[in-house]
Amino acid sequence: MIDVYEDPGRPDTRGGWRYLWWLVLRQPGRSAAGALLGSTWMVLLAAQPYMTARAVDDGLVPGRPGVLAGWTVAMFVVGAVNAWLSIMRHRTMTRVRMDANFRTVKVVVDHVVRLGAALPRRAGAGEVVTIGVGDVQTLAQALTVVGPGVGSVVVYAVVAGLLLAVSVPLAAVVLLGVPVIALLTGPLTRRLQGAESEYRERQGVLTARIGDLAGGLRVLNGLGGKGLFAEAFRRDSQRLRAQGYRVGAVASWVQALGMGLPTLFLAVVTWLAARLAARGAITVGELVSVYGYVAVLIGPVAFFVMMAYELNRGVVAARRVVRLLRLEPEPDTGRRAAPDGPAELHDPASGVRVVPGRLTAVAAARPAEAAALIDRLGRYGPTDATWGGVRLDEVPLDAVRARILVADNEADLFAGPLRDVVAAGRPAGDAALARALYAAAAEDVVRGLPGGPDSPVAGQGRSLSGGQRQRLRLVRALLADPEVLLAVEPTSALDAHTEATVAGRLRAAREGRTTVVTSTSPLVLDRADTVVFLVDGKVAATGPHRRLLDREAGYRALVARDAGDTGDTDHVVGTVDTDAEEAVR
Repeated sequence: MIDVYEDPGRPDTRGGWRYLWWLVLRQPGRSAAGALLGSTWMVLLAAQPYMTARAVDDGLVPGRPGVLAGWTVAMFVVGAVNAWLSIMRHRTMTRVRMDANFRTVKVVVDHVVRLGAALPRRAGAGEVVTIGVGDVQTLAQALTVVGPGVGSVVVYAVVAGLLLAVSVPLAAVVLLGVPVIALLTGPLTRRLQGAESEYRERQGVLTARIGDLAGGLRVLNGLGGKGLFAEAFRRDSQRLRAQGYRVGAVASWVQALGMGLPTLFLAVVTWLAARLAARGAITVGELVSVYGYVAVLIGPVAFFVMMAYELNRGVVAARRVVRLLRLEPEPDTGRRAAPDGPAELHDPASGVRVVPGRLTAVAAARPAEAAALIDRLGRYGPTDATWGGVRLDEVPLDAVRARILVADNEADLFAGPLRDVVAAGRPAGDAALARALYAAAAEDVVRGLPGGPDSPVAGQGRSLSGGQRQRLRLVRALLADPEVLLAVEPTSALDAHTEATVAGRLRAAREGRTTVVTSTSPLVLDRADTVVFLVDGKVAATGPHRRLLDREAGYRALVARDAGDTGDTDHVVGTVDTDAEEAVR
């Protein structure tokens, strides 16, 4: 199977069927072995009725007990070999399915990473989750046709050939039986494909809604909108359930016909054979063999129906995977070299200029305006910002990402040991980790964990409070040690004392390096070399925090926390501590 570090290859994204075929071609040896083992296994199943016929016709003759014993031993040996072949076939096909599963997961994960910041704008979280949870399993299951599917075709041809030696009419009935079954079940499988596609689409939408609900439950509860959102979710889930019933109804008919039609097929052929035996056209042994042949065919014929069912479900899942893989990241047309060293960042849209080597704070009445500024300076979307006089979008994206880091205060935290969670893709030594923890005032977070920095952290930091999660995000940004750090509200969830501590330590930790933070907290703003005050997305004033307090009424109103505040930051009340809030709850 594919190794975790192995290149999964370049997938064929021209369609669902082509993607499934690509999965087969990526493991040709195993696929061929599965087809060979499946075919041999089914042919040997068909050999048993032939040997039974020989034992009856040749062995049940007075004076020939040795012939009967010989055929009996042969049947036992063939049965034992076939049991071993069945084990090997199942083992091989399990590997085929697992390889397809893991290869698809790796292809999807690699592509999602390549899409990067463009992913949320191009595909919903629910769609990605649905692909990872359901579609990958479904398309992998469709590859069952590689083994038993090929074997079913082979044994069908072999049995038809054996029946030709017994009776041409019986062989004709067997050869015409499968096309008739296909005509009966074909419309149902096509209908199933349409119903399954709609069901998967609705499932992706509902999964995204669950994620939104989980992420914004506290806000919805505070605004009184929890009931409204729950009612919308209830309606969506009921529609999904109704669609699931429609899928189940069609699937039940397909499965019922898959078992019922082959059984009816067996009855018709057996009745015809019995009539031929009664007229003396075939021997009793041949009658027994015909019954055995057709009994063997029940499995392959039923599998033809189920194969169509699995393939239709698999191609629906593969099309969803292909649709995601067809998404392309933002075009990177940058060809100009990045500045040789620290350089000024300038955003013409707002007028903000970031002097290199200094701590700059951005205060805006609308947080979205400050966040949009950071996105433009970090090249997360369309931008005409310049870096050392060179437009950011003319610099190769890899060069921008290597030197400019945007630290979002709601960035994802992955599950794993704390040391790995904050490592930012690089091994974090004890000394570097200790410095970053100190700068983010997060030493208490580590002390509160039973295993220290090696303690496991749940995905998205669910095992931690809001303030602890925010400080770990800041630790991760500091460990990355970028040339330019653009931090969005890095202390918004902290109490006043911790916020003041972080503000002072952050300044010291980033001394001589370019740092931009968005905040309206006077505890942070007072530590900045320069504060940029935005009004309606434009620079209204710049300068030290205390000077802006004295000269800018709008700025003073924005950062004041007490009604009687006169600009003395020693008496300013800090932001609310979400750690304390959660403890009260």
